[in-house]
Amino acid sequence: MAIEPKKIYELLRERIIWLDLPPERVLNLSELAASCGVSRTPIKEALILLQAEGWVVRQGSHFAVTPLSLERIKEISEIRFIMEVQANIWAMQRISDAERAALEQLKQEVSNLGPGATNKQIVELDFKIHMTLFRAARNHFLSQQLEWLLSHSLRFCLSINREFDPESFLSETLEIMQAVLDRDEARLRRASLRHIEVSVDTIRSYF
Repeated sequence: MAIEPKKIYELLRERIIWLDLPPERVLNLSELAASCGVSRTPIKEALILLQAEGWVVRQGSHFAVTPLSLERIKEISEIRFIMEVQANIWAMQRISDAERAALEQLKQEVSNLGPGATNKQIVELDFKIHMTLFRAARNHFLSQQLEWLLSHSLRFCLSINREFDPESFLSETLEIMQAVLDRDEARLRRASLRHIEVSVDTIRSYF
């Protein structure tokens, strides 16, 4: 069964984020079309959308997955320092009872991660926590922008050639969640800034 054009875009984006299509990979339209059960035309349309969002770049007549660079993560992080901190504060102020319960459940999921957790499992849980907070900020446009920024940042994290320790990787994220639940704005601001700083420093040490 052929995949809908929107699903093709989403599928390719997910494969790029999770490094199934690694940085700088030249994309073969015929192979992608065959794997999705469609013609080359909807694949090319999806790649044009992905190019507009920075996931792929045009190289002559070909598309390639956007390479990773320190300059790119620096630019992404500068925006996150402004937008993400404010989003977390709005989340603290606007969070619903159901979302508070969801955060408590996510805290339990973090504690259930054992030492055998894969990098992808850890990063997926971190992403889930952040998206819960972004949605709680009650600003759809901001949430969309932060999802884009965070997805690009996580691609950098997943490219690091080492195993993550769940407790260490998620420590600042847990601090952010607890500050939101406690309605402690000063603590939340510090934890949010520290979380971005640590992620950037970790990435820089491997590039």
